Amino acid sequence: MGGAVEAFLGAAAQRFRAYVERLAQTLGHADRREPLRGYLTGLVLPGARKSVEPMAALLAPERVRQTHQSLHHLVADAPWDDGAILKAVREYALAAIERRRGSIEAWIVDDTGIPKKGHHSVGVARQYCGQLGKQDNCQVAVTLSVANEQASLPIAYRLYLPEPWATDRTRRRQTGVPEEVSFLTKPEIALAQITEAVEQGLPGGVVLADAGYGNDSKFRQGLEALGLEYVLGVQSTTSVWREGSMPLAARRYRGHGRPPKLLRRDFTHQPLPVRELASRLSPAAYRTVRWREATAGRLSSRFAAVRVRSAHRDYWRAVPHGEQWLLIEWPKGHSEPAKYWLANLPAATPLKELVRIAKLRWRIERDFQELKQELGLGHFEGRSWRGFHHHATLCIAAYGFLVAERCAFSPGGRLRRKTIRAPRHFRPRGAPVKAAAP
Repeated sequence: MGGAVEAFLGAAAQRFRAYVERLAQTLGHADRREPLRGYLTGLVLPGARKSVEPMAALLAPERVRQTHQSLHHLVADAPWDDGAILKAVREYALAAIERRRGSIEAWIVDDTGIPKKGHHSVGVARQYCGQLGKQDNCQVAVTLSVANEQASLPIAYRLYLPEPWATDRTRRRQTGVPEEVSFLTKPEIALAQITEAVEQGLPGGVVLADAGYGNDSKFRQGLEALGLEYVLGVQSTTSVWREGSMPLAARRYRGHGRPPKLLRRDFTHQPLPVRELASRLSPAAYRTVRWREATAGRLSSRFAAVRVRSAHRDYWRAVPHGEQWLLIEWPKGHSEPAKYWLANLPAATPLKELVRIAKLRWRIERDFQELKQELGLGHFEGRSWRGFHHHATLCIAAYGFLVAERCAFSPGGRLRRKTIRAPRHFRPRGAPVKAAAP
């Protein structure tokens, strides 16, 4: 294993060993230290497949079977705490990010889909898979990342367990789903992750999420209860009261029964869908805003921002929802707006800053592109709850080391990696034997 480590890491080898030692202290058993080092090394080595057997062949060509067993036990069977490892990763990588790339500005919520064949892997179901851009058989995990303009890091990762899975005792037992895990919606999982991050005192940031989370009023209210700012995507049908308008006051008390308290609407006094409000704005309300450099040049689009009040079920409230921003993106040449966000940032926030913060969500796309393409996040071949989360935790741990290393380069710099190949005679189990040439 040592030769592969040294060949790949080069000058970073000493930092890598210290990093592994730091993480190993959370595993509980000294005999897990070497498998941890091997698994993390296998993840960062170049290779088409980051499941256990191909990694074992890269790490120890002369003893693949023993190395395979050691790595498999670490990820699939050993009962170490994912949260403890992620905490150690976070402490290490965040120190490098904040020292060299600036303060954390955002907490980004998202979910990532992992296509999967069959029906026996934990949580697999026919559902929307972002990687495929359609409904298909997959597992979905809810994630929370911390980010600024220059760097980002996932800090929480939890499998979404669809309700048919959550209530199926047989499948739960077969895949080792813990007893305390019950059905939660994706926004509920995300809010639990954010609540834990607040309790742990992580560097604060504006919460960013797409409409799958922003449409959930309980999610927005939960963030407000935690005292957090947010910029959340919403659908075009979301209803709001435009600036200067709000629900009607409660009916006058007529002297008998309980005094009315609930807000009202009538036939002529109704909130507007954000799509309709956007179309009623003057063309002068939309301004071109540029927010960051990309491969094809500086990104820009047309935006408008207006103060509104959410109208979600306010007829069951005695007090109107507070004012907040509605941010609208309407690209030039499009027949209708492309995106909408609700934001509880201060009323004095400039349009350009609203756009910059909303668009910071792109960092999560880069993170998971690299985690999947470079570090094999979706390559775990087991079926269990423990194995799914252990593999993801170790992928994030490997990524955390690379993020810290990348912080030593100028922004945008990439690590150059030497190519290491499996031995020519290696053939994964189950692979067909090539026929001899005639």
